[in-house]
Amino acid sequence: MESDIRFYRRRASEELAAANRAVTASARDRRLQLAGVFLQRLHSLEELPQDDQLRSLVIQAVDGGSAFDWVDQG
Repeated sequence: MESDIRFYRRRASEELAAANRAVTASARDRRLQLAGVFLQRLHSLEELPQDDQLRSLVIQAVDGGSAFDWVDQG
């Protein structure tokens, strides 16, 4: 069985990848919002470091950055 940490990390990563492939801005925003939800749940488990790179990239993208930024930094 997959742990909660792995599940939330995997789902956040999948949603970021889907945002990268999104055709419309609204689809991109929905995917980034879902990624944010999974990252919040992951953070609530308190096993994720505060400065997790994936979390910070999602926050940047939601706050007006590009969904493609995380690809360049990965």
